[in-house]
Amino acid sequence: MRWALVKVCLAVTVMVVVAFAVPLGMVIKEMARDRAFSNAERQAAAIGPTLSITTDRDALERAVASTQSGAEGRMAVHVPADPAVTGSAAVEIGTRRAAEKDLDATRKIIKASSTDVPGGSALLQPTALSSGQIAIVEVFVPEAEVTNGVTTAWLVLAGVGIGLIIGSVAVADRLGVRMVRPAQRLAGAAQDLGEGRLGARVPEEGPTELRSAAVAFNSMADQVVQLLANERELAADLSHRLRTPLTVLRLNAASLGDGPAAEQTRAAVEQLEREVDTIIRTARDAKPQTQPAGPGVGCDACEVILDRMAFWSALAEDEGREVRLAGVDRPVRIPVARPDLVAVLDALLGNVFRHTPEGTAFSVDVHNGEDAVIVLVSDAGPGIDDPRAAMARGNSGGRPGSTGLGLDIVRRVAESTGGDVRIGHSVLGGTEVRLWIGLGRTPPTRRGHRLRARARRASTA
Repeated sequence: MRWALVKVCLAVTVMVVVAFAVPLGMVIKEMARDRAFSNAERQAAAIGPTLSITTDRDALERAVASTQSGAEGRMAVHVPADPAVTGSAAVEIGTRRAAEKDLDATRKIIKASSTDVPGGSALLQPTALSSGQIAIVEVFVPEAEVTNGVTTAWLVLAGVGIGLIIGSVAVADRLGVRMVRPAQRLAGAAQDLGEGRLGARVPEEGPTELRSAAVAFNSMADQVVQLLANERELAADLSHRLRTPLTVLRLNAASLGDGPAAEQTRAAVEQLEREVDTIIRTARDAKPQTQPAGPGVGCDACEVILDRMAFWSALAEDEGREVRLAGVDRPVRIPVARPDLVAVLDALLGNVFRHTPEGTAFSVDVHNGEDAVIVLVSDAGPGIDDPRAAMARGNSGGRPGSTGLGLDIVRRVAESTGGDVRIGHSVLGGTEVRLWIGLGRTPPTRRGHRLRARARRASTA
C-alpha cells in the first residue's frame, strides 16, 4: 500500500510538471526571440531618419557606428542606385549576410522580415528614400542572443520540477508510512492476541479510521482478558468455597473411629480435597478482578455473621472451642453482596479451624462507624509468623490443606468497598484479622484509624 501510494503520487506529479513546464519553457523561448528581434528593430529604426535625409556614405557610416549593432559589425545598409541621377551607384555599408533575393523580396512587400543566415538570423527593415527608392537596413541577430537566458530558464524549471517530484514522493511516502505502520501494528497485535499473548495492545495513533480500529481492538482485548480472569477467579472462588463443607466432612470423618467404612470415608474426603486444591491452584494465576458493588447491592452484616456463626458453632462445640460474638445486636448495612460476605466469613473462620488446634478459642467482633464497618476475627492459636506473606495471593506458607486464596478473597472484597485487610496479633494470643469495609467507597481516613484503635481496645474487654 505504501509503494502503491508513492507510485500514484509520482505519476500524477510528473504529469503535472510536464503539462506546465514544457509550455512554459516554450513561452520563455519565444519571449527571448521576440526580445532579440525587438531590439534589432529599434536599432534598425534608428537609421531611418538619416536615410530619409541623405544617402551620403559618410553620414550613413556615422549613423551606423552610433548604434550598438553597428559598432559590433552586425548592421548593414543597402541603398539602391537612383535611376534619376546619371552615374549614381548603389551604396553598401557594413557586411551583408542576407541573400540578394531576400533583399528584393523585402523591397517588394515593403515590410520588415527576417531570414535565416549562417550563425543566426537577419532582420531586414525597409526604409523609403526621398528619391522614392527603398533602402534596406539589415541587422544580424546571433543565435546566442535569440536563446539568451533560455537555457537558464529551462534549468530552473527542471530544478523546480524535480524538487516538486521529490517533495511529492517524500510526502506520499510519509503518508504511506503513517497509514501502513498503524495497520501493521494492528495486524501484529491481532496475531499476538490470537496466539495467546493477552498483553498485546495497539498505540492509538495514525489516521482517524485506524485510531478508531485501535481503540476498538484495545477495548476488545481488555474485555477478553477480563472475561478470562473473571472465569478463572470464579473457578477459584467457587472451588475455595467448597473447602468449608469439606472441612466439616473431614472433621466428622475423623470422629468415625476405625473400620473399613470410616477409612473409605476419610480417603474419599482427602481425595476430594486434593481435587479441589488442584482446581484452585490451576486458576489462581489469574489477575484478581473484583467488581465493586452496584447501587442497591448489599446486605446486613450482622444477620450474615449470626447465620454463619450458627453454622460454625456446632463444629466449634464438637471441638471444644470457646466462641465469643460481639457487636451484632443491631442491623449493620454494608455495600457487599451476601454471597461475597458469606465467602469472606467462611474463609476467615475456616482458617481458624484448619490452622489452630482443637480447643482453641476464637471471637468475632463487629464495630460500626460513620464511614466504615470493621469485623475482627481473633483466635488464641499459634499466630502467623509473616502476615505480609500471608496476604500474598496463593501463598499458603507451606501449610497443609491450604491454597492461600482465602485471605485474597477477603482482601478483594474489602478493597472493592475502598477498605482493606490487616493481620496482627490478637489479645487472645494468636492471630487477629481486621476486615475494613468502607461505607462511602473512600480510602481509610484518620477517623478510620481511630475506629480501628477503638475496636482493638474493645476486643480486650
